[in-house]
Amino acid sequence: MRMGATGEARSLALAPMDSPGDQASAAAAAALAHGAVDCLPAGELARKLTLAAAEGRPLRVKLGIDPTTADIHLGHTVVFQRLRMFQDAGHTIVLIIGDYTARVGDPSGRSSTRPVLSGEEIDANAATYQAQAFNVLDRERVEVRRNSEWLDMPMAALFRLLGTTTVAQLLERDDFAKRYAANESISMLELLYPLLQGYDSVAIRADVELGGTDQKFNLLLGRQIQVAYGQPPQAVMTLPILPGTDGERKMSKSFDNYVGVTESADEMFGKLLRVPDTALATYWNLLLGSPPPSEVGPRDAKRELARRIVARYHHERAAAAAEARFDRIHIEHELPDEIDESEFAATNGAVHLPALIAELFGGSRSDARRLLAQGGVRLDGVVLGEGDQDLPAARLHGAVLQVGKRRFRRLRQA
Repeated sequence: MRMGATGEARSLALAPMDSPGDQASAAAAAALAHGAVDCLPAGELARKLTLAAAEGRPLRVKLGIDPTTADIHLGHTVVFQRLRMFQDAGHTIVLIIGDYTARVGDPSGRSSTRPVLSGEEIDANAATYQAQAFNVLDRERVEVRRNSEWLDMPMAALFRLLGTTTVAQLLERDDFAKRYAANESISMLELLYPLLQGYDSVAIRADVELGGTDQKFNLLLGRQIQVAYGQPPQAVMTLPILPGTDGERKMSKSFDNYVGVTESADEMFGKLLRVPDTALATYWNLLLGSPPPSEVGPRDAKRELARRIVARYHHERAAAAAEARFDRIHIEHELPDEIDESEFAATNGAVHLPALIAELFGGSRSDARRLLAQGGVRLDGVVLGEGDQDLPAARLHGAVLQVGKRRFRRLRQA
């Protein structure tokens, strides 16, 4: 019998248990689920804890991440921090690097088909994802797997997986339903994605799976697929999604509203001060686990948030130094104490500035020209413009080139 993922969550709930450890399991489950949006089915996590304790084993708690970009940002850490809570309670974290599902592309929350990444891009991103996850997780207590281990399956195995779910069920998903109603394209790969994610749970025998609220359908479908393979269905926990620094859309590198966990202390501090007041309480609750202090205004609460986050991923001295540099540059309008030097070469006594900016700070020449046109480039504090494409080498030698708000280089002619 096949059921919709949501209906399955209700129908497969086990009967209440009356063992002596139930009260302790319920308290532990409540602590682990505190602040979560969903913990489904009701009471399932407590039952899992009771059964695991009776069997003398830890829970296997799953998180799958597709390495579609090179870096982990603070939005990812909301789920990672919850995984750390499970770790600290003695459970096993299974971190699945979706090197195979990334080739498909998760359609969750998408209004169009995702572009497909190359294998080289996925492998490079996977390496950084794994390393950066250990900024939050205890690497000694994480089982890291790649789902290419089991998803590169024979056709007969794929047929069995496809037989667990109907097209009608998949079209119940909100994003698919909207696109189907609007007669927009939905690829067969996208329809396959939730099944592949569910099979990950079968492959590693997950007891619990975590994800953002946009993953709820996929996580519940994973329960159904586990049952089809004769396994006990996992408990499901969804967590709030951190908005980006624009305060509107979810944090994403593609929206350029993210704060990367490996960014410099200065970049982190400056970006967090741009968080709008309307999103401040969400940032405090999701990243620090408490509301902003009521005795201070948004400006000071934002600075405290930035100090704590920078200290978490760097250290206290780096946070203090980042704040001091921010004030010196943006409030006192002074240059940083330490500025890296870079040499440049001139052609016929002149330098093509967009090429120099691209070489020193990354990006393309067209990006540099756009920054010039927008007034985002300064030379010794003087704003340059669209007409400052080629400058005399003598004007650049010894000058400080500033791109954006926090990037500086002192120039020396080679």
